[in-house]
Amino acid sequence: MTERNKQDRPPRSRGPEADQQDDGLIDKVVHISRVAKVVKGGRRFSFAAIVVKGDGAGKVGVGSGKANEVPEAMRKASERAKKAMISVPIVNGTIPHECMVKYGAARVFLRPAGPGTGIIAGGPVRAVLEAAGVQNILTKIVGTTNPHNVTKATLKALAELISIDDVAKRRGKEPADILGKRG
Repeated sequence: MTERNKQDRPPRSRGPEADQQDDGLIDKVVHISRVAKVVKGGRRFSFAAIVVKGDGAGKVGVGSGKANEVPEAMRKASERAKKAMISVPIVNGTIPHECMVKYGAARVFLRPAGPGTGIIAGGPVRAVLEAAGVQNILTKIVGTTNPHNVTKATLKALAELISIDDVAKRRGKEPADILGKRG
């Protein structure tokens, strides 16, 4: 084939994944586990994936997917995470107040931190907070470190956070009155 013919043809499509545009969201794979099912001829392997998806500006979701191949499990998990996104109130790069949440046997403590602290968190909690766009926070996991329960506990804790504006609106006051700042 001559050079001229190669230039005349349209570029080849590499399947449906290549056609999808990057949606501008952050994908983080928290955990991939290989599951073996023993059958008559030997073992059948399948894979389970936990993926965190966020926009880095206050929206985050967690999803899990299972499939016979790792990329397919990650794709399913990513789709489920995108559907399950929640909004997180972020004030000056941290959360508005501290909270403790229990999910199953996992307990997660989240505490706001000053500028320059960074994300002091382990594994699954770090992935969720980075995808959400939190920059300064202190965390602690107590109990099990099972990534399924820890990610769900972190998401539940972030969902329970209330911004100062929401509290003021509920009470029919100004945010400055709630903070005790008189001007």
